Amino acid sequence: MRKLFTSSFLAEVMLGTLIFHVQGICQTTPHKALLALSKRDHTLAIVDPNSLKVIARAPVGPDPHEVIASDDGKTAYVSIYGGGRYHALSVIDLVGQKALPDIDTGSLNGPHGLDFLHGKLWFTAEGAKAIARYDPATAKIDWIMGTGQNRTHMLFVTKDEKSIYTTNVASGTVTILEKVTLPMVGPPPGIHPPSGMQPPSVPPPGVGQSRTDWTETVIPVGKGDEGFDVSPDGRELWTANAQDGTISVIDLASRKVVATLDANIQSANRLKFTPDGKRVLISLLGGSDLVIYDAASRKEFKRVKIGHGAAGLLMDPDGSRAYISCGPDNYVAVIDLKTLDVIGHINVGGEPDGLAWALQP
Repeated sequence: MRKLFTSSFLAEVMLGTLIFHVQGICQTTPHKALLALSKRDHTLAIVDPNSLKVIARAPVGPDPHEVIASDDGKTAYVSIYGGGRYHALSVIDLVGQKALPDIDTGSLNGPHGLDFLHGKLWFTAEGAKAIARYDPATAKIDWIMGTGQNRTHMLFVTKDEKSIYTTNVASGTVTILEKVTLPMVGPPPGIHPPSGMQPPSVPPPGVGQSRTDWTETVIPVGKGDEGFDVSPDGRELWTANAQDGTISVIDLASRKVVATLDANIQSANRLKFTPDGKRVLISLLGGSDLVIYDAASRKEFKRVKIGHGAAGLLMDPDGSRAYISCGPDNYVAVIDLKTLDVIGHINVGGEPDGLAWALQP
């Protein structure tokens, strides 16, 4: 086991854990909680979305980028990125409001994009050019798949776990991995039992059995593609290309780019569909606007002033609001999705970034 962090940082985490308990002991985590990371403070804020107030903060590792909650909303996982150097995932008990031991991802350096499905955590490992899956029940990484692409960054896993999508920032590509069932495998050609001998009653492993594998499709898109999302109907994937300011629209049935939109979104960081699929929101690291597109016409609909740059972007599942992490302004902006106006700000700590929901039954 490699040493994850320095002794001084561990001391800071211990102090942060004590502060976290003092702050969080009087308020329980709501069944629907907004989770927000602070990169500057190395903390995870638990927010009540009704009051827009932080009810507790938890210490996490250095350079936290993305956060996801378990299916039951009781545990949060945070990718500790370090520009592709670090190899840890921070873990927070959201019910007990305490930090748990980190997960060491070993040679899977630079964990970043996260998803959680059916009891397992999926993550990209940018430094290893790979995607992996962690099983909390066994405390083991039980699946790894290389992409062969540079800076495999963000991640989307379909609900049936049969398709995986990633953006590969430095390669300017989107990877589609599809789980397939291959036909039964017979004995090697020309191999027959010796004369007079019967074939074994139990065939060797793999012979005469179907098996599963993953097929990979790599689709070139714009330069610096990072933020992306799949439309709620599962038909299209839109990716924001930060270096050339375009949006690539991929038809997922044909696995081809069907439109490239000249969107003027240089420094684009995240892209999300509204839950009804009618609008597409794009945050810009180096811009003051939240850019809103009409999905059907593929035309710009509106720009909303939100601050001096933005990163994390999250939709309320009920379609009422969007939350945008405005790093230079040290707040999370709250957008009413009906009026498309800013209706509030949340102070979650310095340089906010990754956002997620924790939904308990």
